[in-house]
Formats: sequence, structure tokens, C-alpha cells
Amino acid sequence: MGSTLSLFGCSSVGPDFKQPDPPAVTNYTTQKLPVQTATALGNFGGGQHFVVGKDVPVDWWKNFGSTKLNALIGQALRASPTLDAAQATLSQAQQTYAAQMGSSQYPQVNAKLNAQHQKFNPSLFGQSGGSKIFDLYNAGVTVSYNFDLFGGNRRALESFSAQADYQRYQLEGARLTLAANITTTAMSQAQFAAQIKATVVILAAQKKQLNITRQRFELGAVPRSDEFALLTQVEQTRASIPLLRKNLEQANNLLAVLVGQLPGAAQIPKFTLADFNLPTDLPLVIPSELVRQRPDIQASEALLHVANAQYGVAMSTAYPQINLSSNLNSQALVASSLFGAGSMVWSLVGQVAQPLFNAGLKAGVKSAEAGFNAATANYRQTVLQALRNVADVLRALDNDAQILQAQAAADAAAQASLNLIQQQYLLGGVNYLQLLTAQQQAQQTQINLIAAQVQRLTDTAALYQAMGGGWVAETKKEAGLLPQHTKLAAQSAEHKGFVRHLLNQN
Repeated sequence: MGSTLSLFGCSSVGPDFKQPDPPAVTNYTTQKLPVQTATALGNFGGGQHFVVGKDVPVDWWKNFGSTKLNALIGQALRASPTLDAAQATLSQAQQTYAAQMGSSQYPQVNAKLNAQHQKFNPSLFGQSGGSKIFDLYNAGVTVSYNFDLFGGNRRALESFSAQADYQRYQLEGARLTLAANITTTAMSQAQFAAQIKATVVILAAQKKQLNITRQRFELGAVPRSDEFALLTQVEQTRASIPLLRKNLEQANNLLAVLVGQLPGAAQIPKFTLADFNLPTDLPLVIPSELVRQRPDIQASEALLHVANAQYGVAMSTAYPQINLSSNLNSQALVASSLFGAGSMVWSLVGQVAQPLFNAGLKAGVKSAEAGFNAATANYRQTVLQALRNVADVLRALDNDAQILQAQAAADAAAQASLNLIQQQYLLGGVNYLQLLTAQQQAQQTQINLIAAQVQRLTDTAALYQAMGGGWVAETKKEAGLLPQHTKLAAQSAEHKGFVRHLLNQN
């Protein structure tokens, strides 16, 4: 089982949870990251620096400088059904923990009170006289308590506490995912709108070129195959516009749902690339810190804690259970003397139950141990996936910056070529078909440039998400590093207050 399953001590059997060791690596990729990514001309072509140890801001999306985006995410934090469901699930887990604490850590006290109106016939017992009617009053208090001598109840309570931790990190992960999805979808909306505009210009130029070619064919200057080739090109371009419009409409519908609105009645802003800035200084959290602030890793660690505590619960079933109960009762024929000294009856009972033979106990312990081993493997896999996610994003930032550099150069060359051909056309050096062809090439490179620019923006948003979004680090700073059982009751209020803080900033 390893060092994680060390004994808790004489008061609590079973394993004492130990936080897994962080990864013993300092880099995410085998290749060294550049000091600065490639630069390019035009929008979003600036170099980006990786700043090791830089804190991830909790409202990281504000680094893109879009007031529209800030307002949309603020609206989502207030109205998202996903966050509402995650918050309710967290509250349920916290109340379950509180209920378990109340029933296992404190004595149970129950009171009873009853009155009976009875008729008694003395002749049934060989006595003379008529029937007698009397009232009988009973009152009592029962106190019971389970002495958790070997810690089974405490381990069960620890499990519920860890489950509440898990739901808390699920909430944090939902919030981070929501903000990232809104950010990237808004950027995609801007991309599709810009590409539609450029494609419409290309289609217009192609139609003009097709009309000229048809006129030339009628004059016998070109073969019919030239007309068909251009017609094929026109229809292919025409077919690409509905696809881009479909993507744009789907992006609008997704944004509506993410902010908690009905797609048919949503008021979604129209984003353009001019609404965004490219952050230049990017936070780079080292792997040993990443595992402490990514919500998915923290949630997986909480599940590991749950399995660890349940293993202790299973082990405790083999030890004696000690229960103490006491009763204080009063019985009287007259209510006024119910609590008199002569009517009081009390009892004190202690009970020890020790399993002598139960063939299933050993299997139950092994089952819990297997569950712990599975949770350990799942945690390791979560860490590996998170490190791979960061590595992919870091390489994407570097490579996509180089792609933008090349696309920007191609766009500049296409624009220069178009300017030259326009001048030649005015001087009669080239024909109109050559001018239309140059215009189409320039617009096509513009479409490719737009895609490269948006890719850099979404890569940056993906890095903020991969770094944990700043949420876990911020909440830990506010809550302190207190054990779960001392801060659990305040977590729900802490979350609501923290969200209010975000909304005020928006």
C-alpha cells in the first residue's frame, strides 16, 4: 500500500491520508521553451513571454482587454445553470457532512411523554367492588452514545469531508471551464464573421471573372473548359459561405446557453477581432505547483482521500463497538406527581460488540483497499493528462506564433502583389482577369491570416485554463490552509462572496 496507508494511531485504525508527492520534474516539454515566441506584422503578432512563477489572475479573461467579454462572463457567473447545479451539489455534500457529524460525534437524546386513560375491573383478580377508572402518566429521556474508540465513525466523517472537497473543486472546475468556453467561443464568433466578409468579397470577384470568361468564350477567345473551371470555383466558394454562417450561428447559440439564456431570445454581442488584445506576459506555473491549483487534479486528490478514509472504515469493522445508553423515566397516576422522587426510574446500560466470525469482513477490507488502489491510479492518470495538456498548449503557443508569422508575411506579399497589379492595370500592363485573380489571392490570404490570429488568442486562453485559472490559488489564499473540518461550514458563503467579488469587478 505504500507510505500513504500508514496507521492513524491507537485512537483511529486504518490509513492516515497523506497528500501525494508532486511531480519530480521542472519542465513540461523536452524542448526548451523560447524566451519569446515569434513575432509577426499586424494584429496579434507581438511576441509573448513565459514568466515562471507568475500568478494566474482569477479574472484572467480581462487580460484580453474586451469589455464585451468581461460583461458576458459576468452574466454567466450570475445565471449559468451549470454553476447553479454545481453549487447545489456542493451544498448537498456540505449538509451531508454536517448531518453525519451531528449523528456520530455527539450523544443522541430522545424524550417521550404519554398518558393513558384506563378502566380496571377488580373482579378479574378476585376482588370486590365496581370498575375503577384511572390515568397513567409516563415521561422519560433516553441518552445513547457510541464510543468511537477505534475511529470508524471518524473515518466515515473524514470520507464525507473529502467528498465535500471533491464537489468544491468540481464547482471551481465548472467555473473555469465556463469562462474558457465563453472566451474561445467569442473569439470564434469574431473569426467566422470576418471570414464570411472576406469570402463574400472573393465570391464577388469570382463572379466577375466568370462573366468575363463567358464573354470571351462567346467571342472564341477561350475554350469552354475555362468557363466550367471558373464556374466550379464560384460554386465551391458559394458553398463555403453557408458553412461559415452555420458555424457563426452555432457560436451565437452556444454563447446564449453558456450565459443562461434561451437561444431564440438571447442578446449576444457581436464580437470582432478588434475587441481583443493579445496578452504579452504569460504565467507559467511549475509542475509541482500546478498539481495544487488545477481543479481537476484537486478533485482527483479529494476522491483519493475519500477512498483512503473508506479503507479505514472497512478496517474498523473488525474492532469492538462500544455503546452506552441511559434511561430516566417517571411513572405516576397523577400528572402533578409525575416527576416526584418516588416516581423516578433510571437505568444505565453499556454494551460491547466484538465480531467473532464474519467471513465477509476480510473481503470488505480488501475491496476498500482495491478501491484505494484504483483511486491512486486515477489520480496519477489525471496528473499525467494535466501535464500533457500544459505541454500541448505551450508547444501550440510557440508553433502557432510561427504560423502567424508566415501567414502575416504571405498576406503582406499578397497585398503588395495586388497593389502592383492594380498600378499595372491602370497603365494597361495587365488585363482585368489578372487583377481579379490578384484580389482573390489577397482575400484568401486574409482568411488564412484571420484563422492564425484567432488561433493565437485561443491558445492563450487555453494556457490560462491549463494553469488552473487562478481560482484554486485564490480560494486557498482566502480560506487559509486549515483542515477541511474547521472550514467546511464557511465554504459555501466563501464561494458566494468570492463570486460577488468577481461580478463587482466586471
